[in-house]
Parts: sequence; C-alpha cells; structure tokens
Amino acid sequence: MHAYFAGLGTALSLIVAIGAQNAFVLKQGLMRRHVLATCAFCAISDAVLITAGVLGAGAIAAGAPWFLAAMRWGGALFLLAYGARAFRAAWRGGESLRAAAGNAAGLGATLAVLAGLTWLNPHVWLDTVVLIGSISAGWENKPGFVAGAVSASVLFFFALGYGARWLSPLFARPVAWRVLDGLVGLVMWSIALGLVLNG
Repeated sequence: MHAYFAGLGTALSLIVAIGAQNAFVLKQGLMRRHVLATCAFCAISDAVLITAGVLGAGAIAAGAPWFLAAMRWGGALFLLAYGARAFRAAWRGGESLRAAAGNAAGLGATLAVLAGLTWLNPHVWLDTVVLIGSISAGWENKPGFVAGAVSASVLFFFALGYGARWLSPLFARPVAWRVLDGLVGLVMWSIALGLVLNG
C-alpha cells in the first residue's frame, strides 16, 4: 500500500496543475458533451504512458534528444493553433451554456483534438513517462506504484469532467464563456511559449 499511495500522490501532484488537457476536459464538462469519452480517453492515455514510463520508456525518451525536440515543436504548433481558436471564440462571443452545448463538436472531432492535446503535448510525456517513470525506480513494488498513479489520473479527470456541472449556472451567461475561452487561449499560448523558450 505504501507504493500505491506514493504513486497516487506523485501523479496527483503532477496532473492537478492547469494545463491544455485539463482546460479541455473542464470545457467539455461544462458543455456536458462527451464527458465520459473525454475523461476515459485522458485516463486511458495516462495509464498507457505511466506504464510505459515505469517499464523504462522514460530512459529511452531522455536519451533521445530528437524525440523530445520533435515533441516540443509539434506540441507548440498545435497549442498555438488551438489557442488561436479559443481567442477567436472569446472575441466573437455570443455563447451561453445552452448554445455551446448545441454547437459542440461531434465525438470524433472531440477525441481528435483531445488526442493532439494529450499525445502531442511534451508536458504530458515529461510528467507521465519521464518523471513518474524516474520516481518509480525507487520503489520495488512497481505494480502498486503504477496502480496508484493510474488511480490518481482516473479520479482527477472524472472529478474534473463531471464536477464542472456545478459551475453550470455561472456559464449560463455568455460573458462567462468569453472569459473561459480567453483563459483557455492564454493557457495554450503560455504553454506553447514555454516550450519554445525552454527548448
């Protein structure tokens, strides 16, 4: 159980920070569109990446500078494009919770964007594969550590996606959507800028 709780605490400390993936899950939860699929996709992706990191992929990624460089630039371009889309939505305005739910993208388009925010995001790889993989090296009970880390991901994403509905009264007002879209754009562009400058 010590390894389990170590994995749980480690993963929670890494994934609760505001990021591109979390902002997207929050917005899907507010719109109540594809929430189950969105949360499940994030949790399953984390489970795959965490397991890969614990099994040694972290060392491979750390030893291949070209891989991290490709992830950094690809992720920065994707985040810049998605951030521009969010800023455009904030500028145009006119959305409310009801309108946003009615105009939301289909499941395929939603998962395609989420796949980009997850698998093209170097922060996700660094947190799950490199950092969690490195930290797990200090634990003999690696299955317990993985179980704890994966549990943290499942708990967090489902709490974020389904807990967002408590904010629904606030987002019945169009101005709240403009503020959210603006914040999402800022998060995306700040992460993209950080990827470029810290490279």
